[in-house]
Amino acid sequence: MNQEIDFKNIRINYKKSKIDFNNLQDCPIALFLDWFREALRINKDEANACVLSTVSTNNRPSSRVVLVKEINKEGFTFFTNYKSDKSIDIDDNPNVSLNFYWRELERQVRICGIAKKISASDSDNYFNSRPRDSQIGAWLSDQSLSVSMDHNFMKDLDTLQIKFEGKEVERPLYWGGYCVYPRKVEFWQGRPSRLHHRLKYSFDGERWSKERLAP
Repeated sequence: MNQEIDFKNIRINYKKSKIDFNNLQDCPIALFLDWFREALRINKDEANACVLSTVSTNNRPSSRVVLVKEINKEGFTFFTNYKSDKSIDIDDNPNVSLNFYWRELERQVRICGIAKKISASDSDNYFNSRPRDSQIGAWLSDQSLSVSMDHNFMKDLDTLQIKFEGKEVERPLYWGGYCVYPRKVEFWQGRPSRLHHRLKYSFDGERWSKERLAP
């Protein structure tokens, strides 16, 4: 029996933490890493998961979850197939956004920036650190292309395992990393009565400025 979903009454009163606006760090990366360490203690397996949004040449937005594999003072790095839809979008329009949401902490971080390919050597270094099955998996799929409903990827995997048996698995040239260089970073902390704390950092090319936003 079908039952109507009562969306209007799905709600939570956020109250776990707050932002101390009188004691702010000058760089958003430092604050992000503080928040990330807290998220990692609670969910060590998926704290680095975020939504990557891109825009195509015909101005159609698209979002998907990716795993960030490095964070430094430059930005946020993830890896993908350079033939994928996301890569095609980035090649045409490098303006992207990342969105982290840590439900257990009632926190969200929104990042807007420019995505650029990292160097081949940096992609090699990360690829060489991956488990062998993941390395072979990078050769397996023409990401985002249509395949038959009954396509047997396990058969493809077996073929590749035979091909690379006793050999080092090299990185496919069509697979590598992007670094998202942030230009705006907004920290959101859920608060009671929907009076959420919001803090935005903006980069002018030389330095970061910060401002508090209304809920």
